[in-house]
Amino acid sequence: MEDPAKNIGENIDIKNTPEKGPLNFILGSLTSFLLFISFYLISNKIAIYFALHKPSNSSEIVQNISSSINTLIIGLSFLLTFSFGFIGIGLFIVFIRSFFVNKS
Repeated sequence: MEDPAKNIGENIDIKNTPEKGPLNFILGSLTSFLLFISFYLISNKIAIYFALHKPSNSSEIVQNISSSINTLIIGLSFLLTFSFGFIGIGLFIVFIRSFFVNKS
């Protein structure tokens, strides 16, 4: 009986994929920085919105849950923001490094 995972690897032709060059790295870096800036502005607006619109409920449990959800949304938006920032920095470093590495 033949292994089905072996057939999957044979269908993918890795040798025909073009090698990534400095242009790919700088375009990816610029795109990531552009997303970083746009999500930073959006994240600031989210944080300001939740700071101005505090949860006002009579039930303490509901107020704690809504405050936790607000904190979660703000935290995830800034996590997304700075992930794009670090990806942009990493791609820029790879762009600079691509000029110093010999292709053998």
